[in-house]
Amino acid sequence: MDILSLIVTLKVQCINKMKLRNFKIDNSAPMTLMGGMNVLESRDLAMVVAEKFKEVSQKLNISYIFKGSFDKANRSSINSFRGPGIEEGLKILQEVSTTFEVPVITDIHEPDQAKAVSEVCEVIQIPAFLARQTDLVSSAAKTDSIIQFKKPQFLSAPEMSNIIEKCSAAGNDKIILCERGNSFGYNNLVVDTLNFQILKELSKPVMFDVTHSLQLPGGLGSATGGRREYVLSLAKAGISQSIAGLFLEAHPNPDEAKCDGPCALPLSVLEEFLKQIAELDEFVKNQDDIEIK
Repeated sequence: MDILSLIVTLKVQCINKMKLRNFKIDNSAPMTLMGGMNVLESRDLAMVVAEKFKEVSQKLNISYIFKGSFDKANRSSINSFRGPGIEEGLKILQEVSTTFEVPVITDIHEPDQAKAVSEVCEVIQIPAFLARQTDLVSSAAKTDSIIQFKKPQFLSAPEMSNIIEKCSAAGNDKIILCERGNSFGYNNLVVDTLNFQILKELSKPVMFDVTHSLQLPGGLGSATGGRREYVLSLAKAGISQSIAGLFLEAHPNPDEAKCDGPCALPLSVLEEFLKQIAELDEFVKNQDDIEIK
C-alpha cells in the first residue's frame, strides 16, 4: 500500500479521538499538556516540577500528563547524565502519578522495557531516533498504553504513516504523533508548520514538542545547545495549527539542568506562559474552518 492510499484508509477509519482518564486527546478538543522535566534528576525535583505543573494546569483547566525520562540513552557525550535508570525512575513516576492524580509519560529505548513501563505509564513515548525500530514499536504496541511517536528529525511528515502501520499491525491504534522539527544542516533544527496539517491528515492526535524543537543538536560540542528565548513564539506557532496539545519541559533553574537546560522553560514563568498558550488554543479552535481548494 502506498502512502497516499494509507492516508485515505486512515481517514476513512477516522481514528482521531482518544480518551485518557477524564479527558480527550484530540486535534479539535481543548489542548492537552504533556509537561515536566527532561530527565528525572532526583525524586525531590520531580515532585517540585510536577506540583507546579499540576497547580497551573488545574488553575487554567488544562488536561495534564506528567513527563519525565528515567534514562536519556541518546546523549552527546559519554560523560552526560543519563538518569536514575528504569527501576528507580518508575518508582518516581508512580509516586508522581499517585500523589498528584495525573497520568504519566516516559520514553523507552529497548523492547524489553515496554511491559514494565506500561504498568506505570498510561502513555509510552518512542524517541525520535528510534521511531523506525520495528521491534521497539511492536513491543510498545503490545501493551495497553497509548503510544506517542516523536517524528524523527530525518523523516518527512507523510512517512509517519509507515510507523502508524507498524503499530497498528501489532494491535494498537492508540497512537499520538509528535512534531519536533527536522534536521537542517549541521547543529540545527527547523519546524515546518505545514507538517502539522500533514500529520493531522493521518487521522491521529498531533502534539508539538516545542522544547526539543528549540535544540541545536551537538551545538555545544559535547552537549546540545538550545534557544529557549524563542519558546513562547514557537509554541504559539504550533498551537495556532489547531492540534491536540503541547509537549513542554521546564526546570527551576535551566542553567543548572542536567539535560537540555538551554531549551527548558524557567518554571517560574510557567503560569504566564501557559495562560497565553491556552487562550490561543481556545481562540483557534472556536473559529470556523474555511475550505480552500
